[in-house]
Amino acid sequence: MKVVVFGGSGFLGSYVVEELLKRDYEVVVADVYKSEYIDEKIYKKVNILDLENVKRIIDKNVDYVYNFAGMSNLDEAIHYPVKTFELNIIGNMNILEVCKEQNIKRFIYASSAYALSKDGSFYGLSKQTSEKVIEEYQKRFNLDYTIIRYGSIYSERASHNNYIYNLIKKALTEGILEYKGDGEDIREYIHAGDAAKLSVDIIESDEYKNSHIILTGIEKLKRKDLLVMINEIFGNKLKIKNTEPEYFGHYKITPYSYQHPTPAKKLIANPYIDMGQGLLECIKTIENEKWRMENE
Repeated sequence: MKVVVFGGSGFLGSYVVEELLKRDYEVVVADVYKSEYIDEKIYKKVNILDLENVKRIIDKNVDYVYNFAGMSNLDEAIHYPVKTFELNIIGNMNILEVCKEQNIKRFIYASSAYALSKDGSFYGLSKQTSEKVIEEYQKRFNLDYTIIRYGSIYSERASHNNYIYNLIKKALTEGILEYKGDGEDIREYIHAGDAAKLSVDIIESDEYKNSHIILTGIEKLKRKDLLVMINEIFGNKLKIKNTEPEYFGHYKITPYSYQHPTPAKKLIANPYIDMGQGLLECIKTIENEKWRMENE
């Protein structure tokens, strides 16, 4: 089976690529950037806003296409609405058009819990719109899909989208755990490795064809409890600091708003990477990077 992963050099995308390779899929990584975690031999430079570029990547031998590309940072999307809509809607439609022409087996879209929320600003709106477009492509052109609404993902890899990694890195370098809002917001964190395994399980079963999947962790944590947990790991030597009283665009307890939502199944990793163990891996990786930079 041949799989193209748009955005495969990104944070979650790189984990999905690794999992596909472990299961002996033939993989092509289509992204504007290379990744240190991806073999250069399977990388192709692609801008999803260039339709001809996309056409060169998806040929008749491709079975599955994942799309992790586009604007994935909510805070950045708030400030750049036009860029967000171009990448997340038009870029996604370019991929859909070629998938339709090549009659692939299934299109897998990386959506977000914000797709059905009154929060999420332009990011949430772009994801919601793309979900509707994908559903319409299935109705009009019989292009099968799976939409995955990802929650809060973390790991020990550096990324601007890895909130926990960046939180710990700042704590290690400055001794401060910073947060916005009142700290009462709740998240269900899932390790990127677990999310990647489930993301590949999805294409190996027809059960998930033309359906929406919620993919989050099973460990619910308030943000302030997460900070306390990290501080305890460091022997309570860190300063916890609130930088802004409000956290615009982010939900507090649930991202969902009542608006006749499309039903979605929740997929849970079993077994899964324990949150505490995941935090320790983040700390170890950041400390090793810090030591290497200081001794070069």
